[in-house]
Amino acid sequence: MPTLVQKYGGSSVADVTKIGQVADKVVRAKREGNDVVVVVSAMGKTTDGLLELAKSVVATHPQSSADPPRRELDMLVSTGERVTMALLSIAIHARGEAAISFTGSQSGIITNDRHFDARIIEVRPHRIEDELARGKIVIVAGYQGVSYKKEITTLGRGGSDTTAVALAAALGATRCEIYSDVDGVYSADPRVVPGSVHLPEIDLAMLQEMAEAGAKVLNAQAVEWARRAKVALHARKTSDGWGAQGGHSGSGGPRETIAREDVRGDARAVVGLDRVVRVRTRAGDVAALAEACASHSIPLVDLVVAGDSAFAAVPLLNVPDWERRRADLEAQMKGALTLTPGGAIVSVVGDGLTTAGRALPRFLAALARAGVSRTLDALVAGPLRISACIDAERLVAAQRSLHEEFVRDSNEATTALQ
Repeated sequence: MPTLVQKYGGSSVADVTKIGQVADKVVRAKREGNDVVVVVSAMGKTTDGLLELAKSVVATHPQSSADPPRRELDMLVSTGERVTMALLSIAIHARGEAAISFTGSQSGIITNDRHFDARIIEVRPHRIEDELARGKIVIVAGYQGVSYKKEITTLGRGGSDTTAVALAAALGATRCEIYSDVDGVYSADPRVVPGSVHLPEIDLAMLQEMAEAGAKVLNAQAVEWARRAKVALHARKTSDGWGAQGGHSGSGGPRETIAREDVRGDARAVVGLDRVVRVRTRAGDVAALAEACASHSIPLVDLVVAGDSAFAAVPLLNVPDWERRRADLEAQMKGALTLTPGGAIVSVVGDGLTTAGRALPRFLAALARAGVSRTLDALVAGPLRISACIDAERLVAAQRSLHEEFVRDSNEATTALQ
């Protein structure tokens, strides 16, 4: 039978009722003639709650200013997905189908030795294949794996997407379906930008650029796996009535976004990334900065060197212990850098941005209308993206202004750059 991999996000399994609804969908997919592997996130805001619990434990010692160790955070937050996987397996059993749940390590997800933002280096899905051959539905705890040192690791925010796509590649799945509370990919975050346009198809290269720039619809490492293994991604809304074969119920049917390599077009999207620390140093210290960030597991993006100065940004999404890491970074750099919190990065993503002569001036004009021209720290332009580091308080205004400038209000996101 064809193998189908489905992934359900935290909002899709937020309570017992929703877990039951997911179980119904999974059982239907199985009975339509598929071998089914399901990857699940933690229920609702469980991961955030566990992180807050860790901080509260630290706070029981009034003199301590330390952040929780990343290894222990991995041990803690990886329990969230394990709860979901067991509950979903139980719900499937109650519906008359055989199911078995596996942790990331039991599923053969092998990672490097970083904690809280590990990368998958190999997938050995032998146990999954054995259970599929026995006719069982396999439920996998997303977001986690085991390092080659036999340590439990987690894959960073949105890491369940990566688990699903990596398993789809390893199992030779026909497709990978990503279910969440939105019906696919939009030209901007609909919660931030009114009039955002649904994208029914998108190229994987553009989707990866969006994810790297901060779009929350899919994890960047997941899209990287999809591109490498040529896995088609189907982003769907959990509550929509899709059948396993792509059929749907209801007049007109629900929407989805299909991401694959062979999509061509002029779609554009606007992406915002908040919780960014701006970094400034001397041009001659760039190598030392890169080495220091690597040694302390600090992500560094959008590095720009201009004259005697260098600028970069540190996104804090997967840095739960920033105060400790900041102190280590400043100590290693011996004061040769300035760190400024309260930053954000706003980007326009799409094919051929730098080949269209008017794109950059229009980008700057849109930022000026949003009131950010005087607080612009750095500008980065590439074939698929133009980005600017700005004050976080102007991020929403900048996204809306750029969306109005670059994206038409039509059935598809397009642009009028000529």
